[in-house]
Amino acid sequence: MTAAAKPGPRERLLLAAQELTYTHGVGVGVDALLKEAGAARRSLYEHFGGKDGLIAEVLRRTTAEDLANYRATMDTAGDDPRARLLEVVDRLARIAAAPDFHGCRYLAADLALTDPEHPAHEVTRGYRRALHGLFADELTALGHRRPAFAADQLLLLVDGLLATGASRPEARPPAAASRELAEYIVDSGTPSTDGPRAADA
Repeated sequence: MTAAAKPGPRERLLLAAQELTYTHGVGVGVDALLKEAGAARRSLYEHFGGKDGLIAEVLRRTTAEDLANYRATMDTAGDDPRARLLEVVDRLARIAAAPDFHGCRYLAADLALTDPEHPAHEVTRGYRRALHGLFADELTALGHRRPAFAADQLLLLVDGLLATGASRPEARPPAAASRELAEYIVDSGTPSTDGPRAADA
């Protein structure tokens, strides 16, 4: 049996940056990244053009993973669009309540990277557009009167839920409040209801 091939410097840099920027933020130093990856500074510049390019590529990679997780979470709830959306909020509340939760990497990057031209911002905007689209599709299928607007509201709820989990651990778990807000957003624009469903009140 042969040992598995060791990842090359590009992959090691990505893995190191994915871990360290989540636990320590995007301000983590280049030296720490290189040490964790066991890579030379030259590899960083050859593969990514520098730290900024590495951060953007990490966010691009996690975008694909996280959007797939959102879809998988929805699928576990079945075919009902309302149940699919509420399952997302319930799962995020559980994630935000975990002791090793450090917040939303996309929101953290946007707040920390003050240069509006940083390449990471294009990635985070694309991530939010894709997530908005997932929410809007479900709301449209539900017959919501304003699916795009309600998707905006759900994005605000998600950002607030994840920010609360990271910045106010004493407030954990925020599950009840986030669930009720999500129900209001989803139900208030559904023709068959005038507000949250009586069974869920």
